[in-house]
Amino acid sequence: MNTDGRLLYTPEHAAAQLDIGRTHIYGLLARGELRSVKVGRNRRIPAAALQEYVRNLMQAGGGDAAA
Repeated sequence: MNTDGRLLYTPEHAAAQLDIGRTHIYGLLARGELRSVKVGRNRRIPAAALQEYVRNLMQAGGGDAAA
């Protein structure tokens, strides 16, 4: 995952980083599977939360066993 030095991502940018759709990101946020913070009236996703989400996927068996 390319973290490009950002600390916070918009949902759209987070979706691009994970190569999933924006709607999927909002679903992950709603279910509490992806952490986020409020900055004023805006929702932002910390880079660390994206990395944590991917780690959780891999631990749950979503990763490639050969890797």
